[in-house]
Amino acid sequence: MRAVRFARFGGPDVLEVVTVPVPRPEPGRLLIEVEAAGVNYADTHQIDGSYLSADQLPHVPGNEVVGRTEDGRRVLARVRNGYAERVVADESAVVEIPEDLPAAHALALLTQGLTAWHLLVGAARLQAGETVVVHAAAGGVGSLAVQLAGHLGAGRVLAQASTAAKRELALSLGADGIACYPLDERADIVLDATGGELFDQALASLADFGRLVSYGNASRSPFTPVDPGRLGRLNASVVGFWLRPTLARPGAVTGPLEELLALTARGRLRPVAGPAYPLSETRRAHEDLLARRTTGKVTLVP
Repeated sequence: MRAVRFARFGGPDVLEVVTVPVPRPEPGRLLIEVEAAGVNYADTHQIDGSYLSADQLPHVPGNEVVGRTEDGRRVLARVRNGYAERVVADESAVVEIPEDLPAAHALALLTQGLTAWHLLVGAARLQAGETVVVHAAAGGVGSLAVQLAGHLGAGRVLAQASTAAKRELALSLGADGIACYPLDERADIVLDATGGELFDQALASLADFGRLVSYGNASRSPFTPVDPGRLGRLNASVVGFWLRPTLARPGAVTGPLEELLALTARGRLRPVAGPAYPLSETRRAHEDLLARRTTGKVTLVP
């Protein structure tokens, strides 16, 4: 079968389509024929060496797929080597999904939907009526965070995005306005995966008891050191968030994911399907993602 693998760290150019054996599921695991695999920004960190060590190479990236089990069930699954035609998954990491749910929508709810959920509920501790600013609001996490913030009781949701088209998309998803720094109003919560200058601007824009939640550094710029004395003067906090240890907590996956699927089924949540690429164009998918040319959920279709 075909898979996408890298044997050295670097940019998208290290990704190669290779032929590998079909995996054999051990007891308690299922073989899945992949309909679509999700591409996440975190995958680019695996490839450049931010998340892996050299002794883990070669490596097939990807941690989520939609596909079909050997007994015919259509499922959404958390996996370890998703950029492939077939994968294995723990039975406990597999959820059946409806036939009419688009694969990109289902995949958007897994890594990115759960990220948005836990950012707002766990890391930011969103309270009713608060003002939320979402950076990269047209991306996979951001587009869902804009919608979830309103569902969870935010008073106002402001979107930050890099182009006019992306800002229009965020407004169509329910954002109340566009965030331009310096803000016209103080923010109770800012969700930031960009880092760099945006992080600094957001920190200066927090309201009393505001929370800036950092969950990535897409700018790949060094963070300005945060002075605790400055936080004291702002009466605000900076919160770090990483999804991987969060999902290891009891109840962190099943309940929130069921709620996300139910909201989608009722039309209360609209995942954004981004571009779909064949496995042979995985490099281009990563190039477009890194260049911020994509919106919504990026997928690979074997």
